[in-house]
Amino acid sequence: MKQAFRAAILALLAMAGTMSAADTETTYDILSFSDLDGWERDDHGAALAAFLETCGDLRDPDWASLCSVARETSDARAFFELFFRPVLIGDGADGLFTGYFEPELEGSTYPTPRFRYPLYRMPEEARDIRPWLTRRDILTTGVMEGRGLEIAWVDDPVELFFLQIQGSGRIRLPDGRHLRVGYGGANGQPYRSIGKELIEQGTFQPHEVSAQRIKSWVRTNPLEGEELLFRNPSYVFFREVNEVPPEKGPLGAMNRSITPLRSIAVDPAYTPLGAPVWIEKGGNGPMHRLMIAQDTGAAIKGAQRADIFFGMGDQAGRLAGRLKDPGRLVVLLPIQRAYALLPESLL
Repeated sequence: MKQAFRAAILALLAMAGTMSAADTETTYDILSFSDLDGWERDDHGAALAAFLETCGDLRDPDWASLCSVARETSDARAFFELFFRPVLIGDGADGLFTGYFEPELEGSTYPTPRFRYPLYRMPEEARDIRPWLTRRDILTTGVMEGRGLEIAWVDDPVELFFLQIQGSGRIRLPDGRHLRVGYGGANGQPYRSIGKELIEQGTFQPHEVSAQRIKSWVRTNPLEGEELLFRNPSYVFFREVNEVPPEKGPLGAMNRSITPLRSIAVDPAYTPLGAPVWIEKGGNGPMHRLMIAQDTGAAIKGAQRADIFFGMGDQAGRLAGRLKDPGRLVVLLPIQRAYALLPESLL
């Protein structure tokens, strides 16, 4: 879901998530590290490295002091066990894990017969008029042409559509360099799932829908496929992202680079951004490891909901696209914060 689009809507997500949390009963159970299945076998040093990517931006005194200690520690497992307590936060919903990735497209900084589908910067009038034109209008009326708003051109309109859903990605240029792009705004139109459209028209059953199946269908049915894409009126604009070297992960909601298989997107109404989170994912390829909550997502709502960042490129996309597994996540909170969540009767 999966990515830099999140940074721009973080405030909205937090507000909506807070309302959700207020409307349901939230439970807090403090666990011991022995309750975490596989804890002793994890690579805690890898989790600590991811934690250090963002902990310096945590301003609350308890988090800030822990970040200072983390920079000096030589025993990652002991650091987490000494200064944190695992807290199982519940809202009545079962745990659900999905995955996301950063797409990598083939492209060019100038148009060619192969590279002819542009990524646009956001026009000024689109910032002032809400909602602005629909996807169909933007791509068929010529309103974007001749204005110098193109960042790059790619060779596949279907991949470009999914790049807009992810919100960020890398463009591999003909000379081998990479250009990273991130979310630069949207037209203000509602998002409409083309997967649901295919289910409603009887093309697929719900269990058959995946990003790869949708891409294949659109390419096999080019006229119907183009019309299908137009049915999603939402359109995402981009910006060049120069703050992060192309070899590192994209920016998450904390405006820092995220780490493959160590960063997750969470609902910040329940899980503080920057916090370590132990995940126990079931399904095919069980995953028990310590992650860091460094991102958010429009579909990531609830105490037991998380999106795992798989990395960049096609292989990461295939792995992320198949993931929809049960499990649980346990937030590691500073000791004082953890015990402050308990009702007085349990203290």
